[in-house]
Amino acid sequence: MRLSAPIYKLKRQAKRMARDKGIALHAALDRIAGAEGFRSWSHLAENANPGPAEAVLRQLAPGDMLLVAARPGQGKTLLGLELARGAGTLGRRGVFFTLDYTRREVEDHLARLPGQGEVMIDTSDEICAAYITARLARLDTPVLAVIDYLQILDQRRDTPPLAEQLAALKAHAMASGAILAMISQVDRAFDPASGKLPGLRDIRMPNPFDPDLFDKACFLHDGQVRTGRVG
Repeated sequence: MRLSAPIYKLKRQAKRMARDKGIALHAALDRIAGAEGFRSWSHLAENANPGPAEAVLRQLAPGDMLLVAARPGQGKTLLGLELARGAGTLGRRGVFFTLDYTRREVEDHLARLPGQGEVMIDTSDEICAAYITARLARLDTPVLAVIDYLQILDQRRDTPPLAEQLAALKAHAMASGAILAMISQVDRAFDPASGKLPGLRDIRMPNPFDPDLFDKACFLHDGQVRTGRVG
């Protein structure tokens, strides 16, 4: 069944409804699902047209480093979580590193996503390239790791510049066969009224790095998604 809006937008509608009507979020989600023709939110999540994560997963290969970029509120974190949850379809373990969300927030997001894939969550303040590669090296299974998010990887003074960290992550992916997906902000100068999706030139770079370190890039805006090779 085709939805009237992408799932992430329906979730935003439910949050506004819960706030405005003073009801629990799960009740608001069920009301939104009912308006879309489903018995409940879980019924919607199980039966709605699959989101972009499935298509993105089909394009990934061992050793790939993927850039997932969008302006705030466009669903990039949701997509990252869906990729981590869907890692099992590639015979991999899903890992989600975040410097932005708490464990409870990540668990709450995952609880509302379809599927049952287990995701290892890491919210350590020590997250950087060296921390990530050391943690992944201790796992005895192929991984698909999502890192949230690129622009704050080098926020600590004791970590290398962002360009060096990305190079280290890419070297680890190539040597181990891991798949790494990096969530990224898009610069505020991007004009959403242009009718176009953002591109590599729109990535916010407070500290410069070489976009060619990424094999593929996925851009989201207003319900549209475009994934392709870099370079």
